[in-house]
Amino acid sequence: MAYDEGLAERVRERLGTDPAVTEKRMFGGVAFLYDGNMAVGVTGDDLMVRVGLDVTDTALDRPGTRVFDMTGRPMRGWIVVDGAAVAEDDALGAWLDEGRAFAASLPPK
Repeated sequence: MAYDEGLAERVRERLGTDPAVTEKRMFGGVAFLYDGNMAVGVTGDDLMVRVGLDVTDTALDRPGTRVFDMTGRPMRGWIVVDGAAVAEDDALGAWLDEGRAFAASLPPK
């Protein structure tokens, strides 16, 4: 599956040159890891965000979100944000900050 290279580039630009951030191809798209822990990714035209179990329901109340489910088994603690919902830089930045903050709360790998 191809992924939105434009969205991936916007994510790269927003995450900047932080040495803790690495990029890895996965899920037919690209994932961005913080200290080895997945934080966000781009799959198809959408952004996947690791929010954690405690805030998944709250995150799903926000516009353009759905459960991250690629195989019929939802990934707990992850959501997908429709690409249209992150068209504005502020919206994208808020989701990236949330994903990075959760990944930063985990022990480095």
